Parts: sequence; structure tokens; C-alpha cells
Amino acid sequence: MDKINIYNLDGKKKGLVDKPQIFNIKPRKDLIQKAIEISQSRKKQIQGRNKKAGLKNTAESWGTGHGLSRAPRIKGSGFTTARHVGRVPFAVGGRRTHPIKTEKNLKKKINKKTNKLSIMSAISASGYKSWVKERGHVIDNVPEIPLVIDDKIQSIKKTAKAYSILCSLGLEEELVKNKNSKKIRAGKGKRRGRKYKKKRGILLVIKDDFGIIKASKNIPGIEIIKIENISIDDLAPGGSSGRLLLWTQSAFSELNHYEVPI
Repeated sequence: MDKINIYNLDGKKKGLVDKPQIFNIKPRKDLIQKAIEISQSRKKQIQGRNKKAGLKNTAESWGTGHGLSRAPRIKGSGFTTARHVGRVPFAVGGRRTHPIKTEKNLKKKINKKTNKLSIMSAISASGYKSWVKERGHVIDNVPEIPLVIDDKIQSIKKTAKAYSILCSLGLEEELVKNKNSKKIRAGKGKRRGRKYKKKRGILLVIKDDFGIIKASKNIPGIEIIKIENISIDDLAPGGSSGRLLLWTQSAFSELNHYEVPI
């Protein structure tokens, strides 16, 4: 079985750990993209139109014999819209022909085994340098992929210390790249609470939190997640697999619990 180096907080080799079988799986882009599409469908906000929209008026057809079409016309006289056509879809202010409805179910489903295999594929993809580079991560100074660090990082409570540890592992260029990637969004999203957008950077996978989440909160370009909460959205944002992952030793060992298909 292949061995992976474990690095201490100074960026030096500390020991070896067995490489989990999950990294021997051939990554499948089709499964990853399918799982992402289904995951995104669950985040969509339901839209719909008022069932009475366009119908709140007195429009009624005059029938035949007036030299006019039989379209329903608003009752009354002496005001601007009197005798105007209303209610029907082709009229100004009329109802919609086929309005979107809140009853429509936007959530898609996926088989449990397929979903599990997509997560395993995404984890396996993160273990290939070519996949990680293709996604756009800067890993020229990173000593090894997959990258495993000592569990002591989970107890770090100072942001400066956390940043220096990441730099000692050759991740400084990646952090700087993500910090400089902050851009103003094009479009209406600017005035809807999402003015800025930035690239997704390093994902630190931990087993337990003893202060590292709070310490790393203010470092741009890094996200932290517990191994039991890991999802396809974290491993392959936007359907693009090969995310740069930094594993703690205990979280890396948890990968041995996955049942790898032969």
C-alpha cells in the first residue's frame, strides 16, 4: 500500500500514513456534475405568481352586434381605461398565459449509491496533481498531493499562526491568488446582497474543531469543514472537480471507512 507523508506545523515531514483505497478510484466527471446539478436544484427558491393576478377587474365581453371583438372589456365610462380590453393574456395588465406556479417541484433526486460514488470520485480527483492544476490552483510549491498535516492544527487559535502554517506548506501563492480574485459582480446581483464574488480556494478538512475554524475565518481563500459534513458542493464547487484539499491526519484516516467498489 502506498504511503503519504504527514507534515508538522513547520512544514516538515513528521511521519507516514497509508494512502486510503478511495484514491485508487478512477474519478468520473459525469457523476460529479450530475450530483452538483441535483444539489443546486435543492437550493433554488420557489417562484410563482398570484392566482388572481390580471383578474382583479370588472372586464366582461359585450357579445356580438357592436362592431367590436368579443374580448372582455372593463365596465364603466368617463375614465381612461373604461371599455379597454382586460383579463385576457393579450391585453395590457391581463393574466399570464402559462404563469410559473409555486406548486412546481424543482428538487431533483439522486440514488444514494450514486451520490456516495460521486463524493468518492471527487475525493479521488483531489488526489491527482493534474486535476488540481486543471482546476486553477497554484501548487508549484506544495510538497505533496494529497496533503496531510498534523492534528495539532485543529487547536490553533490565532489567525497569524494559522496563516504562517499554511505558508510553510507552500500554499502562500494560492492564498494570495484567492485574495486578489475578489471582483465586483456584473449584473443585478450587486444590489441584492451579493456585490462581490471571489474564487474558491483551499478546503481544510478536519475531524474536530478546537479553535481553528474561528482562527481561519478571516483568511481569504480558505474554507474549513468537518469530515462528517463534507459534501459534493465542497469537493467540486460548480461541478469542477480537483479542489485543493488539506487534510488533518485524523480526518484523512476516516477515509478508510469508505467502502470502495472493486
